[in-house]
Amino acid sequence: MSWNIRRRTRYALGRTADRWDVRAPRIKSLLQSERPSLLGLQEALPAQVDFVLSALGSAYRSVGYGRGRRGRGERCPIIFDAQRLELLCWEQRALSARPDSPGSISWGNLLPRILVRASFRDRRTGHCVQMVNTHLDHLSSGSRRRSVHCIGQLVAQSPVPVLVTGDFNAGLDAAEMQELTRTYALLDASGRARSSLGAAWGTLGSYRVPRTEGRKLDWILVSPGILVNAAGVNGLRYHGGWGSDHLPVQAVLRLPEQERWND
Repeated sequence: MSWNIRRRTRYALGRTADRWDVRAPRIKSLLQSERPSLLGLQEALPAQVDFVLSALGSAYRSVGYGRGRRGRGERCPIIFDAQRLELLCWEQRALSARPDSPGSISWGNLLPRILVRASFRDRRTGHCVQMVNTHLDHLSSGSRRRSVHCIGQLVAQSPVPVLVTGDFNAGLDAAEMQELTRTYALLDASGRARSSLGAAWGTLGSYRVPRTEGRKLDWILVSPGILVNAAGVNGLRYHGGWGSDHLPVQAVLRLPEQERWND
């Protein structure tokens, strides 16, 4: 699952639906209903990450820290079910000309942008997968292009199948997304799925009834060898509304038999 849960702000966007105390129970109910093995969050503040972990239960863990210079602020954490998945390694990089410098900014974005990368072994099958989670800039297409190039380089270097999740702030036909799908051969999970988990909703719901013609900015992309049994955007309402201005994207995946990572 990939979900921009919208950061908790001091002032809501002029509507009750944007208040965290209203949204939190909705987020909790959706997560407890779906219980994803892997979850890439965007715009999550530390207290919100703690809330998500509490909602999912003691089996879940998180990797990733704030995007700021001291590791504070919004995170793009990868949350995982540690009973199902063994964490092998992980790292966080700044999406900038200085990827190892926390809080660094380049390429036209005004705010720090990051990615979190983690590798896992499925305890049931022994198969491995690498996951990259990110939140690309909402204003600068140049920043998004440079950022997806960095992501693509990591994809190309991976010895195991790759899953890329995030709020890309771009549609699949945008030039930056085309680089991921054409140059680096990543596939949209929804387009590859054997079955759909629902209507083809846009992901930028803005707390309104989902629309099939709505903007889709959030994606799950997979390596060609990964089988997508089902995928879609979750437009279900909980407690009378939606937990974020973005809807979560979900996929049920099966890793290829031939891909293993030996220690």
